[in-house]
Amino acid sequence: MPDGSAGVPVQSLLWALVGDAALALESAGVPSPRHDAEELAAWSLGIPRSRLRMVEMLDDEALARFRDVVARREVREPLQHIIGSAPFRYVELAVGPGVFIPRPETEVVAGWAIDRAREVAGKPVVVDLCTGSGAIALAVADEVPQAVVHAVELSAEALVWARRNLACSRVVLHAGDARQALPELVGAVDVVVSNPPYIPADGQVREPEVLAYDPAVALWGLGPDGLEVLRGVARRAQELLRPGGVFVVEHADVQGAAVVDLLREQGGWTEVADHPDLAGRDRFATARKQDAGGPPTDFMSAVDMSAVDTHSVDSSAGE
Repeated sequence: MPDGSAGVPVQSLLWALVGDAALALESAGVPSPRHDAEELAAWSLGIPRSRLRMVEMLDDEALARFRDVVARREVREPLQHIIGSAPFRYVELAVGPGVFIPRPETEVVAGWAIDRAREVAGKPVVVDLCTGSGAIALAVADEVPQAVVHAVELSAEALVWARRNLACSRVVLHAGDARQALPELVGAVDVVVSNPPYIPADGQVREPEVLAYDPAVALWGLGPDGLEVLRGVARRAQELLRPGGVFVVEHADVQGAAVVDLLREQGGWTEVADHPDLAGRDRFATARKQDAGGPPTDFMSAVDMSAVDTHSVDSSAGE
């Protein structure tokens, strides 16, 4: 229908349909109804969202697709599953059933790893443990082209998506347990990054999309505090890293202090710190592997803090 329906201009009709879809999604509790309605309209038309205002024709098939996908989103099927992809920093990832959908907050974790890799002379070796869809590994390879990047994933279902996303990249994908991975790289890695499962057994997941569609293996971190997998990943990260190499790991927004404590208790780390995401919530911890002959524990946990003039400490340190 090149001229719209019943004499209504195409653009007016399109945005009326998008508006109605947004209202329906809002009533269904979708957190970003307008954004999702526009993304679904663009997908139905086979164009980027940025080109919606250039649409000059709406055909019956596109309208039927749009009605169908809006109905699917109303029952809280993830937007990314419907359109088959998810953006992550500067890359686009294929996603679907069986793999964890990459989140915006993880982009900050990847960014920290990318910045540290750029500081390494030559060809930095970067390892992504619990890679899932391959999001972090692909972002590192994309933004640090000189890096040698390895990714490790245990789940057979997630590996299907990781292989698809990493097929045309320089990332070397390994199937296996992140806690025992890559014995050939022990002591040779510059940066280890990980977004492991970390929700505790009694943790509450409220989003229907997460409960019904994200794989359990990517959510539940084992142990009463949900940090058992993370502990194993941290131990393996320390084994893989060269002296002076760095580790960055994502955690839940209520686990910052606990993750810092477990890294300090593990020993062998310096510069242990926690960092917020863009919303200001505790999101990821970082640490540097102790140099041979270095101090036995993290400096700030070893000194007597009562003797430190906190007013003289640079508040930006570690950020």
